[in-house]
Amino acid sequence: MARDVYVDATLFMGMHSVDPAVRASCVAFFAEHLHQPIVMTYEEVGRCDDLVWSYPRQEQDAYYPFMDVLHSIMPISRRAYTCADWQALAQLPARADGLELRERMLLASVLAGEGELVTINPRLTALAADGMPVSTPLRAGASVRFEDADDVLDTLYRTSLTLEVDHAAV
Repeated sequence: MARDVYVDATLFMGMHSVDPAVRASCVAFFAEHLHQPIVMTYEEVGRCDDLVWSYPRQEQDAYYPFMDVLHSIMPISRRAYTCADWQALAQLPARADGLELRERMLLASVLAGEGELVTINPRLTALAADGMPVSTPLRAGASVRFEDADDVLDTLYRTSLTLEVDHAAV
């Protein structure tokens, strides 16, 4: 049975990264998984909104139609933390003690759900060496597109690029 794929705010907002290579890899991940289920914790969804809301209203207005349509098309399971997540904190390697609590909770959620986290957060990807189920998206060329029936999503994405983020800030 395949593991659930979890994503975080760094991967989601990476689609709007100022770094073209990061942006292309993140877009390629979401384009490839457009009709496949993924999981996001409510905290990670909220972190995306918190970041977008820090930008001027014009950039928010350019971004949100894309995000709304993507969330409508893509089967994203949004979930709260559970007691099992709290218990899974004990399974994290000692190096995870230096992470922020939200990062530790995300990893614990992935462990409790027996999933795999796809992220561009270097603090989390470093834990793959400790056996944590964490990976990065594959590198992609610059011409990645969202393939939807009427190109609405891809058009909205191109418009949403008015908003660009420094992925290190996520």
